[in-house]
Amino acid sequence: MDRQERLQKAIAKSGFTSRRKAEKLITDGRVKVNNEKVTELGTKVGPNDQIEVDGIPLEKEEPVYFLLYKPRGVISSVSDDRGRKVVGDLISDEIDQRLFPVGRLDYDTSGLILLTNDGEFSQKLIHPSYKINKVYVAKIKGIPSKEEINLLKKGVEHDGEYLKCVSSRILKTDFKKQKSIIELTLQEGKNRQVRRMLESLGYQVEKLKRERFGPLNLGNLNPGEYRELTPHEVKQFSDLAKKKMLNNVQT
Repeated sequence: MDRQERLQKAIAKSGFTSRRKAEKLITDGRVKVNNEKVTELGTKVGPNDQIEVDGIPLEKEEPVYFLLYKPRGVISSVSDDRGRKVVGDLISDEIDQRLFPVGRLDYDTSGLILLTNDGEFSQKLIHPSYKINKVYVAKIKGIPSKEEINLLKKGVEHDGEYLKCVSSRILKTDFKKQKSIIELTLQEGKNRQVRRMLESLGYQVEKLKRERFGPLNLGNLNPGEYRELTPHEVKQFSDLAKKKMLNNVQT
């Protein structure tokens, strides 16, 4: 049986980085296989090949998957050059694997974010072609009309970029305080997308939280808490990604 796989996939599976970033590492000449520099993306490697990135041998880690309730004021990154708290700071030192976030949440946005050392898994979840639903709840100043809420589904323009959501609805209104709570479901992951969409209609977001990502929700977690995904949940995501990709091919 041929157990070889593309070099960039092997790097991603090691938990070092995503497949896309691994491809750049290869083309930049920063990767060696069996002490030989490799720059061709089509290169295949087997389980006994030694891979190095910037002279550091890759260690094959067991894949792990965590769901974190990110608080506001925390960076969705493994490090920050300004010394701010990052999501990795919230994970116990007893976890030896090198974890990185799947996608990102803005500094002022709280909610569900996944962390893993499985670059292949991460790439599937954040790639636009897989169209995985992400549900956000926003507290805003003002009370939008039904026409404005429907406009979010049709699409709005902000700074020359077209933005839209899969669904949107008003969860609660407070006419006395002139505030509303809005739920939006996205499949895209553009920078500050929810805030920009609502700002395009003239509404300022006071609080924003991601409550769902695919089949997962926050459950009973409090801000800063996390839990490991079950094997069933990991399989749910893999099956969902395969189904989405198959639908894309057929359409």
